[in-house]
Amino acid sequence: MAYDYSSLVQTTKRWAEQALAAGWINAEAAQQLSDVDTRTPDTLFNHNGSRPLIVAFMGGTGVGKSSLLNRLAGKAIARAGVERPTSREVTLYHHHSVAITHLPEQLPLAQIKIAEHDNESGKNIIWIDMPDFDSTEQSNKHQVLEWLPHIDVLIYVVSPERYRDEKAWRLLLAEGGRHAWLFVLNQWDRGQTEQFEDFKQQLHKAGFAEPIIFKTACIESLQTDEFSALESTISSLATGHIVEQLEQRSCRIKKDELKKNLQTTGRLLGSEVAFQQLPTLWQDQWQRTTQVLQQGFAWPIQQLARRYADYAADLLSNPAAAKYAASGAKLKLWDDWAEARFDDALDEFVINADQLGVPVSPLKKQLSALREKAPKIIQAQSELAARQALANPGNVLHRALLKFMRLCEIILPLAAICWVGYQVFIGYYTSNMTDVEYLGVDFAVHSSLLIAITWLTPFFILKKLKPSLEKSALSGLNKGLSNAINMIDGEVLLAIENIGNQHSEQIKQLDGIIERCGVADRQPSIDSNSPLSRMLID
Repeated sequence: MAYDYSSLVQTTKRWAEQALAAGWINAEAAQQLSDVDTRTPDTLFNHNGSRPLIVAFMGGTGVGKSSLLNRLAGKAIARAGVERPTSREVTLYHHHSVAITHLPEQLPLAQIKIAEHDNESGKNIIWIDMPDFDSTEQSNKHQVLEWLPHIDVLIYVVSPERYRDEKAWRLLLAEGGRHAWLFVLNQWDRGQTEQFEDFKQQLHKAGFAEPIIFKTACIESLQTDEFSALESTISSLATGHIVEQLEQRSCRIKKDELKKNLQTTGRLLGSEVAFQQLPTLWQDQWQRTTQVLQQGFAWPIQQLARRYADYAADLLSNPAAAKYAASGAKLKLWDDWAEARFDDALDEFVINADQLGVPVSPLKKQLSALREKAPKIIQAQSELAARQALANPGNVLHRALLKFMRLCEIILPLAAICWVGYQVFIGYYTSNMTDVEYLGVDFAVHSSLLIAITWLTPFFILKKLKPSLEKSALSGLNKGLSNAINMIDGEVLLAIENIGNQHSEQIKQLDGIIERCGVADRQPSIDSNSPLSRMLID
C-alpha cells in the first residue's frame, strides 16, 4: 500500500518537473506537487512484515504528557517539570525486541531519548512523548510536525486550565482526518464537570461525533481515574488488523489530498475550449496585421520592383554593369518597422490567449522561432516570385500574342519574298514567250514596300507590346508577398496545433495520475462497536 502511494508520488513529481520545464505550470505549483509528503508510520522503522502500533502523547506545555508516559512505564523515563518550555525532546518507549538502529534523516537518533521495557503485553506498541508544540521554542514545533506523519494514534492531552488552547485547536483541525485520536483530560483532580462537557462540545465541533475522552490525574492522592482504561484501549488497538486499517485509511486520505492538488494544478493548464479558440483568435489578429503590413509595404515594393527591372535590363544590355545592379536589387522588404508590427501581432495574440486562461509560456516558445523565420519567408518568397515574373513577363494572353508576333516577324517577310520571287519568275518567262513587257520599276518599288511592311509591322508591334520589366517585377513581388503572408499564417496555425497537441498530452498524463489516485483500495471494514470507529473523522 505504502509502495503504491510512493510510486504515485514519484510519478507526480516527474510530471511536475517536465510540466514546469515546458512552462505548463509555474514554479509554485510544481513545488507544491514536489513537496507531497510520502512519510507514513510504516516508513518509520525498518521491519519485515507486521509492525508495532505507534502511539504518541501530544499536547501543550504543562498538561502532563511526560508524567503520563512515566506512569505508563512505572518509572521516570521522560523529563517532567513546570518551567516553560517543559518538554524539549522526543522520548521513545518500546519493547526491547523492537530494533531501532535507523530513523529517517530528518529524525536523527542523537536528538531522541530511547527507553526499553520487557513487558510482553506491550510488545506491539511504541510509545512516543513529543515536545510541547505550543512552546516558545520553534524547534519544538518543528519536531512535532516532523513526527506527526509517522504516528498511528495521537493521544491529545489537555488540562482543565488549557483545554481551549488556540494553537492546539489549529493543529487538531489541520491534522484531524489523518490520524486516530484519543483524548485525555489530565489533572482531573482540579477539573469540573462543566469543563469536561465544554471540552467534549469542542470536539464535536472539530468533527468527532462520539470522542473517547479519559479523565486522569498523575498524583498519588487520587484513588481512581481512567488511566487503566486508556492502557486497555491502546492494547486493544495493537493488532495487525487495526494497523492495516489505519495504514489503508491514511493512504486513502493522502491519495485524496494528492488528487485535489492535481485537480487544482490541472486548472492551470487551461481548458480544451480555450485552445480551440486560438486559431480563430490568431486569424482575426493576423488579418488586421496583414492590412497594416500591405499598406506599409507599398512603397518598398515599388522601389524593389524598379531595382529588379534595372537588374534584368542590365543583364541584357550591359553584363559588366550587372554586378552593381544586382547589389542594388538586394533591397529588403522586411525592415525594423515590419518586424515591430509582426512582434506586436504575436504579443497581442499571446495576451489575448492569456486572458482565455491558456498557459502562455509554451505558446511563447513555439512562436519565438517564427520571429526569426518570418523575415526569411518574406525575403525568399518575394525574391522567388520576382525572378519568376521577370523570367516570364506579362500575362498568359500577352505572352501568347508576343509569340505569335515573333512568328509573324519571320513568316510574313518570307511569304512576301516568296511571292515577289514567284512574280519575277513568271514575268520573265512570260516576256520571253510573248511580247508582254517585263516587270518594271513600279513592281520593284511595290514589292520592296511589301517586304518592308511585312517585316516592320511585326517588329513594331513587338516593340510596342514588350511588357514592362518593372510592372512584371511589381506583380511578382506582390504575389510573393501574398504567398509569404499565407505561409506565415500557416506556420502560426501549425504552432497553435502543436500547442494544442501538447496540451492534450499534458491533460492525458495528468488525468492518468488523477485516475490512479481515485482507484478504490481494498478497505477492511471497521466494526462500529470498535473503539477505532469513534477515533476517526471521515
